[in-house]
Amino acid sequence: MLVLWASLWLGVVANVGVWRWLGGSLDGRHALASILVIAGATGALFSLLGWRRTLKPAITFSLIAASLVAAGLWSQQLPIDTLWQGPPRTLLPAWTSFMRWDVLGIVLVLAVVPIVWLWNHGIRRMPGPKQLQSNITGALLGAIVLGCGIFLLR
Repeated sequence: MLVLWASLWLGVVANVGVWRWLGGSLDGRHALASILVIAGATGALFSLLGWRRTLKPAITFSLIAASLVAAGLWSQQLPIDTLWQGPPRTLLPAWTSFMRWDVLGIVLVLAVVPIVWLWNHGIRRMPGPKQLQSNITGALLGAIVLGCGIFLLR
């Protein structure tokens, strides 16, 4: 359940494409494709790392990275297509932008609040074979969602 929550958070809430679609500057197909690609990729990754010792650090790192990329895309007015093109040199915000309240607010809402919730939330303990089966099933479902998102990007 934690994998699903984190994947949806990163795919929907921390997705600048959704913000721009709600604002009317991006079409719905690209917004849906970005949701599916991000949620599917993170779902597959978190499922593979879905063991007790690796899941929370992986989600924490992803929440921090996603909040920084979202702040960079939002503050620099970059299009969402920047994520799919070339090396990500310009994705992170400039260090001076961290003095602005909107960038700090984005990082606070998208990273700090969910990280506090995450580390106060328990992980269900399962026997090894059952955990492995759950991880493989989640990774396959995440890969299917990712494939649907890539199909929509075409």
